[in-house]
Amino acid sequence: MTMFTDFYEITMSQSYFDNKLQDNVVVFDVFFRKNPFEGGYTIMGGLDEIIDYIKNFRVTDEDIKYLRNNGMFSEKHLDYLKRMRFTGDIYAIPDGTPIFPNEPVMTIKAKAIEAQFIETALLVNFNHGSLVTTATKRIVNEAKNRPVMEFGARRGRGMTSSTEASKYAIIGGCAATSNTLAGKKYGIPVSGTMAHSYMEMFDSEYEAFLAYAKTFPDNAVFLVDTYNVLKSGIPNAIRVAKEYLEPNGYRLKGIRIDSGDLAYLSKEARIMLDEAGLNDAGICLSNGLNEYTLNSLLEQEACINSLGIGDNIAASKERLGGVYKLVSVMKDGVFIPKIKVSEDPIKTINPAYKRVYRFYDKETGYALGDVLALHDEVINKNEYTLINPIHNEKFKIIRNYEVRELQVPIFLGGKLVYEQPSIMERQAYCADEFNTLYPEVTRLMNPHEYYVDLSEDLLSLKKKMILERR
Repeated sequence: MTMFTDFYEITMSQSYFDNKLQDNVVVFDVFFRKNPFEGGYTIMGGLDEIIDYIKNFRVTDEDIKYLRNNGMFSEKHLDYLKRMRFTGDIYAIPDGTPIFPNEPVMTIKAKAIEAQFIETALLVNFNHGSLVTTATKRIVNEAKNRPVMEFGARRGRGMTSSTEASKYAIIGGCAATSNTLAGKKYGIPVSGTMAHSYMEMFDSEYEAFLAYAKTFPDNAVFLVDTYNVLKSGIPNAIRVAKEYLEPNGYRLKGIRIDSGDLAYLSKEARIMLDEAGLNDAGICLSNGLNEYTLNSLLEQEACINSLGIGDNIAASKERLGGVYKLVSVMKDGVFIPKIKVSEDPIKTINPAYKRVYRFYDKETGYALGDVLALHDEVINKNEYTLINPIHNEKFKIIRNYEVRELQVPIFLGGKLVYEQPSIMERQAYCADEFNTLYPEVTRLMNPHEYYVDLSEDLLSLKKKMILERR
């Protein structure tokens, strides 16, 4: 997949080579400017695919032949590309961590051509992984401890993307996926029972339920909305429970409703099941649900034991919009800060080689805010002033805190040094990290803006560089 890169990366590479800049060490930041879904947070994702891309970074003979046929590249440059391996450093915030706009979620320090070549792959994997993990966390948070199954295999943007989405849905908090390949590939829980076509294969809904119960008596979950939920589906589910499951020592595990007024139908179904002595039978709801419809269902006191959600996890219409910006160039062993200035303040980047720190209140454990600092700054452990990077008159002095550097080394000198936790370990880590955010930050409507501030030294440097360039 090395050639998964925008063509301008290679044309720039040729010009770098012509100007003898190919081995200059540079620093790039990956960051994003706005949380998706009008939310108060984003969840990091995509590292697995980034690690695989860098580990397998090779420009093959076949790639060289293709580039040569374009007629735009010199033989010396092509020879350089053929021998090129990634030899730089990559630091990243681990998957499952809450992240926020304008902070470096990844920092790449490498030779100019190496750093430029990998841009596209890093961005596509970060954007996709983080979007899915964030969409999942928003839904799982609104589910209030009810299990959410990811049903998006057929809704994803291609088989590879869809399978990766199933993995990141688990990291974000889903209990299982319908995607069998994801279950096999990643060792994550899979779930599924039947589709409407199953009922249509039989002469009656009752016969379909009975046949399924005989095949899976200990996992009898019936899809009850093929014909009529309250007049057909639920009565037939109860009948099979009483006539076959219970006499043979089994219980009806549950029903799934996939259409109609889910709030009304779930409440009526609960009454009917309870009156039949099937209090332990669960009710699963599906059908295009998202965090807002889920919130509405719970406000209406819908009876929900579990959820199946596909489109709005694996194929969200939102976008994240991660970007990759040059922030520093090494000259004579010293990092020289670089800046992109824009008339739009949000597009003026934070310059220089930086580190990202998160401050936590020692008493509550809640995150107080993040600070971007120059890479060689020392953070005061006793008192710190958080300064708004846009409105500098807004500041807050904090004490009694713990501070943690968010980025960890992934590659050093081109060697993988990061041991990726298992998917279920990342799910637990994601849940723990999410719980450090104030509820005001994670609420669905009008979330509080989380602080991402600049150190005094970095803020002064940024102001100075903006003035110089104007």
